[in-house]
Amino acid sequence: MNNVKQIHELGQSIWLDFINREIMNNGKLQQLIDEDGVCGVTSNPAIFAKAINGSPDYDADIAKFAKEKDSNDDIFYSLAIKDIQQATDIFRPVFDETQGGDGYVSLEVGPGLANDTEGTVAQARELWNAVDRENVMIKIPGTKEGLAAIRQCISEGININVTLLFGLPRYSAVTEAYLAGLEDRVKAGKSIEKIASVASFFLSRIDSLVDPILDKKGLKEAQGEVAIASARKAYEIYKEVFSSERFKALEAKGAQTQRVLLASTSTKNPDYSDVKYVEALIGENTINTLPMATIDAFRDHGNAASRLEDDLDKANKTLAVLKENGIDIDELTQQLEDEGIEKFNTPYNELLAVIDEQKKKSS
Repeated sequence: MNNVKQIHELGQSIWLDFINREIMNNGKLQQLIDEDGVCGVTSNPAIFAKAINGSPDYDADIAKFAKEKDSNDDIFYSLAIKDIQQATDIFRPVFDETQGGDGYVSLEVGPGLANDTEGTVAQARELWNAVDRENVMIKIPGTKEGLAAIRQCISEGININVTLLFGLPRYSAVTEAYLAGLEDRVKAGKSIEKIASVASFFLSRIDSLVDPILDKKGLKEAQGEVAIASARKAYEIYKEVFSSERFKALEAKGAQTQRVLLASTSTKNPDYSDVKYVEALIGENTINTLPMATIDAFRDHGNAASRLEDDLDKANKTLAVLKENGIDIDELTQQLEDEGIEKFNTPYNELLAVIDEQKKKSS
């Protein structure tokens, strides 16, 4: 069996961390669904910047939308919504076959809203209504300000992909926002049966930041282990939260668990295996979102086996080593969150500049 498809057999869903019109129009995306079992797509401002910048596939629509829309932001979201609608339609059979378990495509609110609760809720509503597909998820960063937005959107029945999670305390707060949003909806007398949410835990960036610190302190045995330890502890929290009496009461009314989505799992350090964060983190009822290159690598030489719950003692020891040596992982994960927001703001602003150039050419 195809190595990537084997992951699916072990209970983990593989979503593609990429979208553009070319792969939708030339059948490549459908091929990934058919041959590799890929069952969802995530997008973000950086991915759309890559798709639109330098591709002629968007020129005609940029010219068209430039006549209809007032701002470059509006032009971008018109392009993005069109792509997301096409992708959700491609994944609709997966959504139907899994009864809403998979087949989702994610679209993110503007990166400038990461610390704006009200602005996030307003744009999430707008995007949800504009895409108008049951199998879309709106991505909201799991910032402090994002927590209230997540709760509000869940209470309104909007599917949410919580993005940019790095730290375990914040992940726990995200599960609380999800449960509270479901409870708010129940209190309002509304159904919670078809609401879907995932919590996207970013991994390789953790090791990229922590490894040099460990190296300086002579803690080489912990290098390349902190992200995996964090993911294993997050999954432990997930299992605890979603086996609780509190969740069981919601489950009886049709609630789904908020699955852990393992993100940023392409390997950044060339000294590590290019499938390191895939092989180590296969676990039941989870998602791993992979760029095309990592899917290709795993198909070629990946070894699929359930390992997400392996060696929890080692995970605990790895995180304990940080504390014992004065490394504040909560402070570092906050730094990663701040940097992550900036990493989306920069390409988004570059994207708007590209749209502006294209607009001028077509006028």
